Amino acid sequence: MLEKCEVKSLDQNVFTLIGEQWMLITAGTPEHCNTMTASWGGLGVLWGADVATCYIRPQRYTYEFIEKSDYFTLSFLGEAYRKQLALCGAKSGREVDKVKECGFTVCAGAGNAPYFQEAELVLVCRKLYYQDIDPTHFLDQGIDGKWYPQKDYHRMYIGEIVEAYQKK
Repeated sequence: MLEKCEVKSLDQNVFTLIGEQWMLITAGTPEHCNTMTASWGGLGVLWGADVATCYIRPQRYTYEFIEKSDYFTLSFLGEAYRKQLALCGAKSGREVDKVKECGFTVCAGAGNAPYFQEAELVLVCRKLYYQDIDPTHFLDQGIDGKWYPQKDYHRMYIGEIVEAYQKK
């Protein structure tokens, strides 16, 4: 069962959480949402607020949902959900109902933001800022060729973490 907690009480390693465990970025409403697996992002403090950053390519279906939403969530699930995380990273919500396919239970956080009861940790974020990655600003030109051969640059979103839920 997830319980509301204070962000400052969290003690997980963010590099492990995001880069190895992965996360689901979800936006929309509990009745109509989309989610995608991500392993790029960050947590920190900006503009006097606890924030999360995530990155979404414009062709992803979740991009349409996060663009229309004031809130998004980051859900971190345990190793038992690795197959579901892989599915959410490989399949498009345009073609398959990922929530149904994975057997997730949708809950609502602040701003009616959808998240998954199966998560070990959920961060509910209110969008503060977005910025498209600009390839003219790469100081290491190898990044463009390696990560963007199709020139489909991510949009970065910064969200204030307004709620956190942790499995007890």
